[in-house]
Amino acid sequence: MILGIGVDVVHVRRIAHWISVPGLPERFFHQDELAAAMSRGEGAALSLAARFAAKEAFGKAIGTGLRGLRLSDIRVINNHNGRPDMRLYGTALDKFRLLGCSTIHLSLTHERDNAIAMVVLEA
Repeated sequence: MILGIGVDVVHVRRIAHWISVPGLPERFFHQDELAAAMSRGEGAALSLAARFAAKEAFGKAIGTGLRGLRLSDIRVINNHNGRPDMRLYGTALDKFRLLGCSTIHLSLTHERDNAIAMVVLEA
């Protein structure tokens, strides 16, 4: 059964600016997300924009938005085939369990200026 759906779009320029502000990216991204994205060089902002959109979409799917969530508690990873997935910790995992969710479906897409994410939560 589907318990929540969320979608979000992020302008890549916004994230590119965040990268230039010392300490700001660490407020929003898990350390492993940052390391993986920064290893992509010029593609770092695009990668992080997609991940931030995923975090926003997760908040919408949970039904509370980002209120009460620490964004670094949501980590977007890619499996061996490149498929995106989410790992939840702390505040995000608590809300996920409280809603009775068992599965997260995540889709990401991006191009030069924008990144979009869709999250479906299932019981």
